[in-house]
Amino acid sequence: MKLSSLLNALVVKDVIGVQDQLIHSIHYDSRRVKPGGLFVAIKGLQADGHAYIDDAVERGASAVVTEQGWSGPAPVSVVQVENARRALAALSAAFYRNPSRELFIIGITGTNGKTTTAYLVEAILKAANLKVGVIGTINYRFGGQTFASTVTTPESLDLMEILRQMVDSGITHVVIEVSSHALDLDRVAFCEFNVGVFTNLSRDHLDYHGDMETYWQCKRKLCLDCLRPGSKQAKAAAIINWDDTKGKALASEVSARCLRVGLSEGSEIRAEGIQESIEDTSGRVQVPGGSFDFTSHLVGRHNVYNILAATGVATAMGLPVSTIKKGIEGLHGVPGRLEAVANQAGLSVFIDYAHTPDALKNVLTALRKLTSGRLITVFGCGGDRDRDKRPMMGAAAGRLSDLSVLTSDNPRSEAPGAILSEIMAGTASVRARQYKPRELAKGFDTAGYVVEPDRRRAIALGLGVARPGDTVLVAGKGHETYQITGGRTIAFDDRVEAKEALERLSGNS
Repeated sequence: MKLSSLLNALVVKDVIGVQDQLIHSIHYDSRRVKPGGLFVAIKGLQADGHAYIDDAVERGASAVVTEQGWSGPAPVSVVQVENARRALAALSAAFYRNPSRELFIIGITGTNGKTTTAYLVEAILKAANLKVGVIGTINYRFGGQTFASTVTTPESLDLMEILRQMVDSGITHVVIEVSSHALDLDRVAFCEFNVGVFTNLSRDHLDYHGDMETYWQCKRKLCLDCLRPGSKQAKAAAIINWDDTKGKALASEVSARCLRVGLSEGSEIRAEGIQESIEDTSGRVQVPGGSFDFTSHLVGRHNVYNILAATGVATAMGLPVSTIKKGIEGLHGVPGRLEAVANQAGLSVFIDYAHTPDALKNVLTALRKLTSGRLITVFGCGGDRDRDKRPMMGAAAGRLSDLSVLTSDNPRSEAPGAILSEIMAGTASVRARQYKPRELAKGFDTAGYVVEPDRRRAIALGLGVARPGDTVLVAGKGHETYQITGGRTIAFDDRVEAKEALERLSGNS
């Protein structure tokens, strides 16, 4: 595509050099620049692309987009813009021929529930025999292909490339998990959504956003800003959790068609008669003009909200209740989201991604109600992230668990002991009894907590003290298959560790 054609998508401050050369590719990482490529210098979280313009030019970039301008000996075109990130999104959409306009796109945002809701929507759309693609936290998948995901929502260039691949492979409907980072950093700018979903808002990512108000202002953009522009706005719909305080505020602001979902009066889509067990959840969902009974393999009342959100999407699309029911009941689980670990020890063992105070509280509240024996929780908090949530998570685990096993969870550059001391402050505020690991060799009778920094040993410890009828939750990492310690990333999967620990215990019994 000619540079002059691409520049029609931008608000340009200044252009130096020719504009009629062909642009063969677009890049925001100088290491990937190819001859004839366009390099967009964006400011990242760790590095500023403006520092790598020389490198991009040396690798063959024929044009550069920058906020600061650039002068060098190479004969390259320099385009100066006000906002390079937004320019990257606009250029990417134009370069890949606006793929979002050829797709029915469903965006899901909120602190918790995005991934499970995405899986539910995918299952319902497949039950309707639609060609579905998903872009989310666990992976990107379409047409029988699965690709590793490094972030919940990819950079705008990568997003548009994936969407174009989906269009070209025959995909018609796409579900995108939209993070607050993506909304703040214009990763989904110029992506035209048909439906926006808001699940809930609670504390998360304050290491990035700084405060809850800033975090909220980012989250609300999906239903307020992303549903307004473009060719789809007349038929766009917002699906909003009416039982969430911020959801109520958002519902009053959206200009798109709004479907409120929840358990309370005022919800157009409402669940009632909920029955929960350690294996499944059942109930009835009321929708405008009808209802259906369901039995879901997903455990916990928080998953009822995810079911309602997915039902809202399907209702907005006009899908029949029989298809919605088929999709909900056909989903057998979500990787790392209250994922059960089979065993012969009479234990209920779950792996979950809960890594925020509210998510951990929701999961533990659900399991507490469904557990006949004791509830044991193994969890930690990530390093280089919001420190204030650590004692809050420690208190939630201590209050709702019979035994909390405090351990490491991606400590990154922080000392594991320092992180654990902050978690322990919250746990100790609600549970006075602290055990030493060796004290638990014979089990425990009094509710309390124990600190074991080594996550492998912590998982084995939590499972080792459990007895038939108990529930063991290993929380924080969910689907992740790695552990980040210092500058190293090592293979580590809670599901694998739990299975191996259970096998060892079975062999010793």
